[in-house]
Amino acid sequence: MKISVRFVLVLLAALFSFQGFGQTLQWRDKYKVKKKDTLYGIAKKYNISVDALIEANPEMKMEGYELKKGSYVLIPYATAQRPATTNGPVRTPLSTVSRPYAGKTVRVGVMLPLHNVDGDGRRMTEFYRGMLMACDSLRAEGMNIDVHAWNVNIDADITKFMQQAGAANCDIIFGPLYSKQVHALAEFCKARDIMLVIPFSISGDDVSLYKQIFQVYQSNDRLTNSSVETFLKLFSSCHPVFVDCNDKTSNKGGFTFGLRTRLGSQNISYGITNVNSSDDVFAKQFSISKTNVVILNTGRSPELTQVLNKLAALKAEKPGLRIKLFGYTEWMMYLGIDEAKFHEFDTYIPSTFYYNPADPRTQSLTESYRRWFKADMQAALPRFALTGYDYAQFFLRGFATHGKAFRGTKTQSKWRAVQVPLQFKQVGSAGMQNEFFQLIHFMPNGNVEAISY
Repeated sequence: MKISVRFVLVLLAALFSFQGFGQTLQWRDKYKVKKKDTLYGIAKKYNISVDALIEANPEMKMEGYELKKGSYVLIPYATAQRPATTNGPVRTPLSTVSRPYAGKTVRVGVMLPLHNVDGDGRRMTEFYRGMLMACDSLRAEGMNIDVHAWNVNIDADITKFMQQAGAANCDIIFGPLYSKQVHALAEFCKARDIMLVIPFSISGDDVSLYKQIFQVYQSNDRLTNSSVETFLKLFSSCHPVFVDCNDKTSNKGGFTFGLRTRLGSQNISYGITNVNSSDDVFAKQFSISKTNVVILNTGRSPELTQVLNKLAALKAEKPGLRIKLFGYTEWMMYLGIDEAKFHEFDTYIPSTFYYNPADPRTQSLTESYRRWFKADMQAALPRFALTGYDYAQFFLRGFATHGKAFRGTKTQSKWRAVQVPLQFKQVGSAGMQNEFFQLIHFMPNGNVEAISY
């Protein structure tokens, strides 16, 4: 489905100033518009002013805006009801079965590029929207959440946003996106003991210097080492076969070289062949008595297709041959083309995420996102809205339960991620580094399992 560019531009113009902004988002309910509803009627129903209702729903300021049946309106607290920022929250009645976080308040800051100028801004806007969806579900469980968001673009002086109202009172800040902004924000959070969640890739090693930092991103070296160690544990009795795909642009040499070095040190024999080798030469590198695990030295789709065709022909000629594939995260992008082959060859793909469109929770959130924002999520892997949803659920639940003692370890969090699981380990005596690693296993019976380590 195509996204309405005009709608997105107008909505973002209403929500986000391109020069930077601070916004507090608090609401006590989400109202589904009925036929013949009016702004005055909705405001009166909740004992708030029409102006307060419009401030909580900036799209209402757009020229020509009108209420539509089935759309949703955020209902802010009336002035007298608004939760105090120092004396704890005001509990509001909600008809939910369980309210485990009643009485819990979490103050959240978001310092990311939230704009429609480029890809960074659009991706982070979607990430932020996912966070808001998580906040809505947590509010239904009794949690009071005070969200402040600022558009911190690539050229911004982040110290200016630290001076704005609400920043110093945050319990958790998500950001920044750009490495050059990390140090100043880390110093700010250190001085006030604020948890700093750095959600995406950065350079530098600030996590080893500041105990307040939770670094989600894992470097390529870390993921490569995890892949090598996991391969050795899982396939120690198998026969590895490395296939050279003649891809001069490949960046997979670190993994294949590292794995071959470790195999050699353990006296494990392996085969090496080329995708362009004749069928006979190709077949000679495979074991008849052991399960063969095939490793390519590229993550590209054209070369993968060549190897899959080569393996299919080999298996047709030798039906008793046992073959598995060990792949790369990029292969997740090819599910629309190669998923059946992945199942056929019992494929394992290392990944820190898994976007499963067949999961009922994924389907529900996708539909909710469409209703809320009148657009589809971007076709990216992972989905940024689901990432924001998982991160907010993980950290806000953790803080509400453990306070500043929350460190994101396996024993502290029970959140079952929709797409991106998290698990942290302390770096020395400083910050926390995400170490979650899993293999997505496409089983021959058509099922998919996530094997975590």
